[in-house]
Amino acid sequence: MYTNEQILSAVNKALAEKGSRKFVQSIELAVNFKGLDMSKAENKLNLEVALPKGRGKKMDVVVFAEGNLANDAKAAGADRVISGAEIPALKLEIKKAAKHSEFFAQPQLMMVVGKNLGQILGGRGKLPKPIVGNVGMMIKGVRNTVKVRTRGKNLPVVHCPIGVESMPAEEILENANAVFTAIRSKIGEQSLKSAYVKLSMGKPIRIE
Repeated sequence: MYTNEQILSAVNKALAEKGSRKFVQSIELAVNFKGLDMSKAENKLNLEVALPKGRGKKMDVVVFAEGNLANDAKAAGADRVISGAEIPALKLEIKKAAKHSEFFAQPQLMMVVGKNLGQILGGRGKLPKPIVGNVGMMIKGVRNTVKVRTRGKNLPVVHCPIGVESMPAEEILENANAVFTAIRSKIGEQSLKSAYVKLSMGKPIRIE
């Protein structure tokens, strides 16, 4: 498997070519697989990985809740708290927010969310998680978590962010290792074909 030195070398090469942009670029890890029939459900990846050094970029959190739970979500720093009565009128707004937000819902509101927003959020892999336990801990956790999912219908590849260009390379390395560990636990090391890191506007750098 890739050593820390190999991963760090690729990360440093990507960062060296970052140039000057008007925004902070994300750095992404891409992993290609071999010898896997991706049409089989057991080979598809749908993982959530907590990055030990965080994403480096704020992820908005939208919570569908009412009453005391809504108050708790606001106190925990949710970017938007939406009541059940508001949901039907927010389809366009939620569609725009889905790209850069994660969603949670009070269990009693899951049916209302599904009826009105299920098609919008489901197609983007952003259906809300039901709130179980401490909503503050859930909000904090999701801001440091990335989703590692097989792309396309049967494509043997996954992509996920592992930080931003302003983070130290050593922190990006720690995040990359967390993703590799999660992937290996799912499909085994023998199925890894190749891996690359790249900035949003940069070229892929292969981990040699």
